[in-house]
Amino acid sequence: MKTSIKASIVLLFFILPHLNFWAQQQIDLHDEKPNVIFILTDDQRFDALGYTGNKLISTPEMDKLAKEGTFFSQAAVTTPICAASRASILTGLYERSHNYNFSTKKIRDAYMQTSYPKILKNNGYYTAFYGKYGVRYNGLDEQFNEFESYDRNAKYPDKRGYYYKTLGKDTVHLTRYTGQKALDFINSKNSLRPFCLSLSFSAPHAHDSAEDQYFWQEESDKLLQNKNVPSAKLKDDQYFNAQPNFVKSGFNRLRWSWRYNTPQKYQHSVKGYYRMISGIDREITKIRKALKKKGLHKNTVIIVMGDNGYFLGERQLAGKWLLYDNSIRVPLIIYDPRIKKQKDSEEPALNIDIAPTILSLAGITPPKEYHGNSLMPIIKNPNNKLERDTILFEHLWEFEHIPPSEGVRTKEWKYIRYINDMSLEELYNLNSDPQEINNLAKAPQYRSILEKLRKKCNALIHEKTDPYFDGPKSLQVVIQKAPQGIPEFHWQPANKNFQQTSYQILLASSKENINDNIGDLWNSGQVNEEKHYVPKNGRIYLKDGGTYFWKVRIWDNKNRFSKYSEYQTIQLNNSK
Repeated sequence: MKTSIKASIVLLFFILPHLNFWAQQQIDLHDEKPNVIFILTDDQRFDALGYTGNKLISTPEMDKLAKEGTFFSQAAVTTPICAASRASILTGLYERSHNYNFSTKKIRDAYMQTSYPKILKNNGYYTAFYGKYGVRYNGLDEQFNEFESYDRNAKYPDKRGYYYKTLGKDTVHLTRYTGQKALDFINSKNSLRPFCLSLSFSAPHAHDSAEDQYFWQEESDKLLQNKNVPSAKLKDDQYFNAQPNFVKSGFNRLRWSWRYNTPQKYQHSVKGYYRMISGIDREITKIRKALKKKGLHKNTVIIVMGDNGYFLGERQLAGKWLLYDNSIRVPLIIYDPRIKKQKDSEEPALNIDIAPTILSLAGITPPKEYHGNSLMPIIKNPNNKLERDTILFEHLWEFEHIPPSEGVRTKEWKYIRYINDMSLEELYNLNSDPQEINNLAKAPQYRSILEKLRKKCNALIHEKTDPYFDGPKSLQVVIQKAPQGIPEFHWQPANKNFQQTSYQILLASSKENINDNIGDLWNSGQVNEEKHYVPKNGRIYLKDGGTYFWKVRIWDNKNRFSKYSEYQTIQLNNSK
């Protein structure tokens, strides 16, 4: 008996450390940080999935994720274009702050130092990226342990633009290629180290250089084969004619002529758009099966989002860019398998919320510079609120075929104005007019609401503006000769580190015009000049006794522009 007790004591002596080890392992596994898979689609609008009631599209896996997770029914992007939106997703910042779009040479490195993948990597996560990165930046190796950045190949004006990637000996659709890269990544995971895999599909973006525009996988051929897609909403001429001339003659209309201007094109394009989304859905199914097979499904959060909305022929328009809901609203699904009975939310989630949400999932406090908020409190408790009563939206890219615009949205109202002519305003009551048809901006009974939203828009712009974006200061005008004065305009950059490469001056005959960014006497356009004054050969003649108003904005060596300066009044004395 004594021998047995002694033997037991010896056995426990050897077993206890191991029991402690396994107990610790159980604690670690219970408390381990989740894996995150962030899936971004290109041009998927808010209602382009079955979960929203769309009977035409086939998205069973996205629908399942939405049912099991949290679907944000009012989700939107702050800028409805892929480059700026993707920069906002990475940095948690408004375009007004990161100031990145298609015309800028690259995003400012300081903002990418606080991008969500960089912070995750620095805090022990294994990070990976595959697909369309969409932002000019040379430091992907600082953000990701492994990555491959690619998009449609524009040199092929046909289906090869989407079928130029190979797996083995086969040339495959980019959707299949991206999905396989995700599967290979998941199947290679043998470590308890948490990971964040960011996937950016090029679909369902049209292939602009191709006559057919949309190219889908063979598996999608049968979808909608015997269906007739209903006509676009707001397709009548009156809705197109209500647009400003620069919209009617711009890229929104041009691309409508590529995709929707005949019944045949319309059927082909809408079906093609939906079929390409279905291709992504099939890859998500494979990804979820791979997670389950690998035993990772119970601790991997999946986020699905579109990078911007999309016009499917509404108002006889195509593309995105404008600030109507077609263009800014997107699907957003967050599925956390650790949280049971997730509920949908009507909170106004934004693309700038993705970075802080992913960081909070990893147990990391988001940088205080972020404009977005973590959505996890809402996912954990749907009674929580974002306390975001008014949202700023903006499209700042200066391009002659796409008018820059800005505005705000509340639960009830939306206010829109065009930056290069702010006298063109739109006001919609979203409760009574969700399709944004009846512009109330000039209705006297809504003037107080209009003025309130104008002020709120200005306040949010000021709040979200980065110091680099500040307009020039120390404005001065030297009049060379009267009564027909030849003004020479002088200014200084507000930021001493701002390396001016060009400028734009507006000269107006009234305070109203200069406030609306209308240079009715002179709009210099963007002039490539590093000097902080307009030389004498830039002549504008001002009459003696007149009162005039001017302001200026400048561009730096990366083609990032500042705000306009405050306007300055020019008062010429009467001749004696």
